[in-house]
Amino acid sequence: MARFIAQIIITGTQVVARAFARAVRQEMQASQEAAQRLGNQKSRAERFDNLKLGLTLEEAKQILNVKDINSADIKTQYEFLFKQNEREKGGTFYIQSKIVRAKERLEHELTNVEAKPKTDSSKNDT
Repeated sequence: MARFIAQIIITGTQVVARAFARAVRQEMQASQEAAQRLGNQKSRAERFDNLKLGLTLEEAKQILNVKDINSADIKTQYEFLFKQNEREKGGTFYIQSKIVRAKERLEHELTNVEAKPKTDSSKNDT
């Protein structure tokens, strides 16, 4: 009887160990894929901005339907889409919030682009 109990315990332990090993392998693979996706982004600063603002630059451009980042296009598209998605017109708060977040992301990028030449020109003067 003790022999059967020992076999059951050993078999159960083996099953749990195999399942754990498989889960670890899957997690490592998922981690590597995530690292590759993050590695495809341009810089550490861009990854930080994406996490902080909740959208990538490309997603924000798609949401507001702009190709280039300039304040006139961003403002025009934002106002149009925000008004079109008002609750009275059948829109939702979720879509409006996505539009607001996209505008914030593009404006953030716009301020970064505008600030960058100033720092570059000061380096060239020295």
